[in-house]
Amino acid sequence: MRLRTLAVFLILTTVTSALAAFPQQGANPQSAGAVVPEVCRRCIQAHMEFLASDALRGRGSGTADELLAATYVASEMRQYGVEPAGDGGTFIQTATLLRRKVAGPPRLTFKVSGSRGTVWTHGKEILVLQLAAEHISGPLQKIDTSRGTGAPVTPGAIVFANPVSEIDARQLAYQLVSQGAAAVIIPESPRLRARWSAASKLPQFPVVVDGDAERGMSQKATFIAVSNAAAAQLSRVPDGVVVNLRAPGASTEKTYTWNVVGKISGSDPVQQHETILLTAHLDHLGIGTPVNGDNIYNGADDDASGTTAVLELARVLTASPRPRRTIVLALFGSEEKGGLGSTYFRAHPPVPLKDIAAYLEFEMIGRPDPAVPRDTLWLTGWNRTNLGPELAGHGAHLVGDPHPAEDFFRRSDNYVFAKQGVVAQTVSSYGLHQDYHQPSDDLAHIDFQHMDEAIESMIGPVLWLANSDFVPKWNDGGQP
Repeated sequence: MRLRTLAVFLILTTVTSALAAFPQQGANPQSAGAVVPEVCRRCIQAHMEFLASDALRGRGSGTADELLAATYVASEMRQYGVEPAGDGGTFIQTATLLRRKVAGPPRLTFKVSGSRGTVWTHGKEILVLQLAAEHISGPLQKIDTSRGTGAPVTPGAIVFANPVSEIDARQLAYQLVSQGAAAVIIPESPRLRARWSAASKLPQFPVVVDGDAERGMSQKATFIAVSNAAAAQLSRVPDGVVVNLRAPGASTEKTYTWNVVGKISGSDPVQQHETILLTAHLDHLGIGTPVNGDNIYNGADDDASGTTAVLELARVLTASPRPRRTIVLALFGSEEKGGLGSTYFRAHPPVPLKDIAAYLEFEMIGRPDPAVPRDTLWLTGWNRTNLGPELAGHGAHLVGDPHPAEDFFRRSDNYVFAKQGVVAQTVSSYGLHQDYHQPSDDLAHIDFQHMDEAIESMIGPVLWLANSDFVPKWNDGGQP
């Protein structure tokens, strides 16, 4: 009898010890001695092999391929046990977009005193690479940007600039427009000349979210390339001569883009209204101008890598004790068109925007950045808030953005929310590689060891954030 009593006592002691060691519902998994979950390396590779495959044809913004990617992500979230938070009890959120077509080739005109006037046509002397409005007019201002930023922009000017490279040209255009330029003209590059004919299809007016006039993160920039002969002529035109660009407009049509939205409800009655928003974008450039015979812009780094990171975090979070705070997982469509999916989400969030304590976006983490240590990620807008240093203090391999001149803080979906006061920043390791927005951004160039380490380095800090009392704040002058 005494032996049986002793055996029962030993069994109860063992069970009690095991239960005490097991994390309880609502407990903080980042408490002392807690084991941080590891990434599923096979899962990461499997997600990438599908999302960046030729079968998805580059996940073009607002295309059936984007919807296919969204459906895949939604099915994975369902499997993990994430709660649907999209339309009608599903994971998919459908946004209606308005697209106005251009009816004919835009024309650029100007008249120097004593001359008959000059007319250049899209596809011949010029290529209108991005178009903001039907009619744009302003005085010519020539700025030499080859050795720096050049002279201050005259508000409303049509700026003729000379970027260091074609890779830098679009960002230069955005910078000059943000300084007040009405449009930016650059000379052709050898790479652009090689695809001049293919790039001569009609440009399009900006796509907007139905019911929301703002274009999300994007600036309304008009960006024009001119042939070498036209550039030589323009360089002799005096500053102040009025330049006009006209693009005949046609009817407006409706189209769609898709977000995937899921939720993990918080367990703490006091903190469950506080929300951590984890995001990436689903889309890329789709089928485009062939480069070396390849016309599929797979977008492996940009941003199948970020989408994969959010999926892996979703798997870990649902396999862990339910966090004290609510987690919303959102994968946005049409980021490449100016943050359209995120703009729609901002107007139709599953939780009030005021309840979003912190927003972390994952963008281009598929390759290491030579500008930082090997296993390190960086955060846009590092000095704008206290979020980055706090995450780093809790184990994140995270430093400040080493490329401040690129202004990446304003170039991802996080900016859509930052403008509304949400502490919203992007995690990345983009090292300015030459495959950006090229068909060569494919699986062959992904560093899976880096991706695995990058995602794993964020698991502990995200779990800490989801279970902490810490509320990130904007530093003085940091909020846009």
